[in-house]
Amino acid sequence: MIRAAVMQGLHRPLAIERLPDPEPGEGELLVRVGRCGICGSDLHMTEDPAFGRGAGDVLGHEFAGEVVALGKGTEGIRLGDLVSVIPLASCGRCETCLAGEPAWCASFGLQGGGYAEYALTRPNQCVRLPKSASLADGAIVEPLAVALHGVMLSGLKPGDKVLVLGAGPIGLGVAFWAKRHGAARVIVQDVVPFQEQRALAMGADAFIAEPEDPVGAAERALGGKADLVFECVGIPGLIARAVEQVRVKGTILLLGLCTRPDTFNSFAMLSKEIRLVTSAFFKRQEFETALDALDAGAAEPRLLVTDTIGLADVPEVFEGLKRRTHQCKVLIAP
Repeated sequence: MIRAAVMQGLHRPLAIERLPDPEPGEGELLVRVGRCGICGSDLHMTEDPAFGRGAGDVLGHEFAGEVVALGKGTEGIRLGDLVSVIPLASCGRCETCLAGEPAWCASFGLQGGGYAEYALTRPNQCVRLPKSASLADGAIVEPLAVALHGVMLSGLKPGDKVLVLGAGPIGLGVAFWAKRHGAARVIVQDVVPFQEQRALAMGADAFIAEPEDPVGAAERALGGKADLVFECVGIPGLIARAVEQVRVKGTILLLGLCTRPDTFNSFAMLSKEIRLVTSAFFKRQEFETALDALDAGAAEPRLLVTDTIGLADVPEVFEGLKRRTHQCKVLIAP
């Protein structure tokens, strides 16, 4: 039997339970989970029926570990390999999978299971960790890849002025990649200053938390309107805010996960010929690029990790993260 933090239903805390030992079927492998990140979307999954999660589910899609068992027909992965798991379950054979875009496979599903001692996955979802990378590094690759995908879709050019709304792991990841891709000035904006020093260390030129005059504060920090605004929060009202904060013919990139209806003045957007782009998931190449950056010595992303907890502490910490805290990325060490 293995231990896992298991959903008890919507709006209920997770609970530590004993589950049957997972056995890899054909084409599957078993990973002993070394580290798993608690993602903001995990918090939403326990509160919002839109995600289709419920009692008995084991969450956790940001994980890395050691391959400890192989099912029949597995290729390319060996026992003992340390891997970071791409949580985009797919067939691995269709045109989109072969193009490195498993999120658009007809068999796509979001891989969970990382809030446990062991998890099943498939070889095509595993990327070997280089010797320089730790299991903790392997667990932060996924949010870094999500942020990188947004930056790539935005069309960011060297010299652009960038405004990032939201100082969570994705927003801070965007700041990191935007600076590495040549942004002249990167400003991170939030309603509280909890992540100010972390944002500056990850590449932001300034951090602003002025809820009384957010639009004016951003313009003063940037020296004008932003060329690019990244919305990394996902609450109603921020698209309208981004429309105010972006320049004429600028771009708004939506990364924030909002499942509630939102409204904004389309005329305000149309009259500035603003380009609105949405971003979901990532390409395999972007996942590998994020891991390569860590392997090459980029220390900044490791600043995302603010705590590492044991499996027994998950229910209490998970509930605490539903409220705004000083935490950024909490890792589980099962």
